[in-house]
Amino acid sequence: MPKKIDDVLSAETAWGAVSSRDRTSDGSFVFAVRTTGIFCRPSCPAKRPNRDNVEFFLSAEEASAAGFRACKRCNPEEAVRTLGEKRVREAAQYIEQHPDESLSLDALASRVTLSPFHLQREFKKIFGLTPRAYQAALRVGRLKSNLAAGESVSRATYSAGFGSSRAAYETASKTMGMTPGEFRRGAEGKRIRYEIGKSYLGKILVAATDKGLCSVALGDHASELERDLEKTFSGAVITNTKGNDKQMSKWLELVVAIASGKKTQSPPLDISGTAFQLKVWDALRQIPAGTTRSYSQVASELGLKGASRAVGSACGKNPVALVIPCHRVLRTDGEPGGYRWGVERKRQILTAEKAL
Repeated sequence: MPKKIDDVLSAETAWGAVSSRDRTSDGSFVFAVRTTGIFCRPSCPAKRPNRDNVEFFLSAEEASAAGFRACKRCNPEEAVRTLGEKRVREAAQYIEQHPDESLSLDALASRVTLSPFHLQREFKKIFGLTPRAYQAALRVGRLKSNLAAGESVSRATYSAGFGSSRAAYETASKTMGMTPGEFRRGAEGKRIRYEIGKSYLGKILVAATDKGLCSVALGDHASELERDLEKTFSGAVITNTKGNDKQMSKWLELVVAIASGKKTQSPPLDISGTAFQLKVWDALRQIPAGTTRSYSQVASELGLKGASRAVGSACGKNPVALVIPCHRVLRTDGEPGGYRWGVERKRQILTAEKAL
């Protein structure tokens, strides 16, 4: 893995950017001056040093680790954070706008004027995925939307950006847990049971396959929860057990107990998601009741410092409310932030958990 700018960009090119005070290079690298012990952004307005005394680094962190101090005049650490993030988001936007384009990391990095190493590293920090995995996730998302809209598997596959049916089947099987054809049929033949109960949060719908819970939803009206379940699993054989299934009744009792903040046995799950989503959901289950984490803390615990938005997105896709406690993740300022089932419910759940 490259550590210095010389590994991914020629020293001559880097020096050229420094000499011309090229603002477009800010955020891509920093240069350090051995005689002063200070490192700067390429566009720093200070007098240019002697070339022989200059060293280049990919990041402010690497320059600091080498013993250099940040320039107070140009604030290179802020430049790396803000401009680097801006270019990473430009790369993400380009991927979103060109889902069917076969993008190499080098080509994408060149487009946003970052080194491949820097783009890969920072992209993963912000989105929790590499650029390639991000593009694959977008394609799967479009594929699911196309199939849900009634498009044929073939048409949905190509309009989602997949170059071949084989690529679509391989990617979808890994991320969706089923082939595009199976999803198109709404997991046809899959048997799902559900039961609806009451709690201080309103209605709670608990649905399960033979393997475990596949959905836990909160709402005000049973009919709305049922419609959402049927839409999510269209084509599956869905049965309302109405209290006549001991296992479903037991799982509903467990979920209601969890909502009240009580410590209970965790029910088995049968859920699917991207590798990153599953990683986040597993981390959420490690947060004890009565405590909270910020989105940035969860990202840091996963080794993805800076990926707080990606963590928030994964929380929003949580299919089993309460059991995977996404309600225990707050904004950095302590405010609840968003919650799929309503911010007021999030506050109520946290209050109940802290009371016990």
